[in-house]
Amino acid sequence: MLALRDNLAQSFDSLRSHKLRTVLTLLGLTMGVATLITVMTIVQGANVYVEQRIARLGSDVFQISRTPFTLTDWDLIIKALRYKNLELDDMRAVQEGCPDCLLTGAAISGSARVHYGDKELNDINLIGHTPSMGAIDTRTLTEGRYFTDIENDRSAFVCLIGADVVDQLLPGSSVIGQVIRIGNQQFTVLGALDRIGSVLGQNQDNFVIVPINTYLRLRGARSSVTINIKAGKGVAFENAEDEARVALRGKRHVRAGADDDFFIATKDSFIALWQSISSAFFAVFIMVSSISAVVGGIVIMNVMLVSVTERTKEIGVRRAVGASQRDILRQFLAESVIQCLLGGAVGIAGGFLCALALRVFTAFPASVQTWVALLGVLLSSVIGLFFGIYPAVRASKLDPVVALRSE
Repeated sequence: MLALRDNLAQSFDSLRSHKLRTVLTLLGLTMGVATLITVMTIVQGANVYVEQRIARLGSDVFQISRTPFTLTDWDLIIKALRYKNLELDDMRAVQEGCPDCLLTGAAISGSARVHYGDKELNDINLIGHTPSMGAIDTRTLTEGRYFTDIENDRSAFVCLIGADVVDQLLPGSSVIGQVIRIGNQQFTVLGALDRIGSVLGQNQDNFVIVPINTYLRLRGARSSVTINIKAGKGVAFENAEDEARVALRGKRHVRAGADDDFFIATKDSFIALWQSISSAFFAVFIMVSSISAVVGGIVIMNVMLVSVTERTKEIGVRRAVGASQRDILRQFLAESVIQCLLGGAVGIAGGFLCALALRVFTAFPASVQTWVALLGVLLSSVIGLFFGIYPAVRASKLDPVVALRSE
């Protein structure tokens, strides 16, 4: 029986003698593995990205809105649009009726045009906050302070600005005390908030936050607010949710047994929704890339069968000088596995390069992890063994006498 080193040497010699055929054979498997690696790195990165960026709520914070936070059921959205708007009185009712709620705040948003000197920014997200949102929202101040209850009560024209607004309107200088114009009204800047970055291509730093009473004074009370609630320390999160639900149902006179006319969302609900969506895409992409890898394996099997036919006399000579059926089996199986491993290695490298390029040159996330590469190697090995068995068995069972007579 040939030593493993000799067997591998013969396999490499055979592949080198047919370079073009070997390269063309590997293309299908390479593309399949590269697609698989790219998809898995993107999905894994997106999951981490969502947890860190989209669901910025703390583990002890939940939100209440008039409409669903996630657009999954069009009929439910149409129904929700008939509900009454959530107002500041609803927030106060929750605040009074929820003893396990440590902090209660409200937010409302729209778009605005912002000016500073001769500079202008369009489609800026104008957000109205209650002062308590400073302790609920996870965005952190890099400079200045949040506005106070007195400033909110007086509908003061003060604001906080996001990192993109700072970069485009007030680069290289302190923002505190600067005066910007929102619409036709001048606002004094109290501070700036830390950069969040883009979320799936959507900029999260082009915003201005003003006191919610100032927002309502400018825009009116036609829009619904979102209530944000932070549960108290050492309190069961579900208890705070239940108390807030009961208080709000009472304030809005919802009949017993009727559905809520509002929606509650937590960090976990956002992440669970994303994972259900991403898992569906993930399954589809895995299926498509697996089909490509399987096609690559079939190509390798066909080429190996052609190789067996071409090398019939070589097999006969080897059998005549003492090679066993197992030696022939091992040689052809080794050639198949080596081709798959080479194609898999190139595919893994290509997939990681694609993922890194996406992460560097676009806002789309990608997370390169070792276990994904190991999975690619395993997939390549399995394909090599599975599709190499039949050609190898066929080669090993050739009759030496018949093989020697072949031309």
